[in-house]
Amino acid sequence: MALDYTTIPTTALREHGSEIVNRVAYGDEELVLTRRGKPIAALVSLEALEALHRLEDAQDVADAAAAREDARKHGTVSLEDVKARFDL
Repeated sequence: MALDYTTIPTTALREHGSEIVNRVAYGDEELVLTRRGKPIAALVSLEALEALHRLEDAQDVADAAAAREDARKHGTVSLEDVKARFDL
């Protein structure tokens, strides 16, 4: 899946900062800032950032559930046992 976004040079922020922020905040646009033609940062709406954090949180919960299930199936090892096994 190709990402669809507009790139703008960081120098444009000096001259058009408020217009650029409004494009992101109210125009539902995602912009990638570039320096010397290379992407260095992205500007996204607060709504998009919050959605990203919700997705990350959901993945963390799923990972923890999978780890708990794995520990339930295979048993757990105490920290003391690990230290003893590796002479720590």
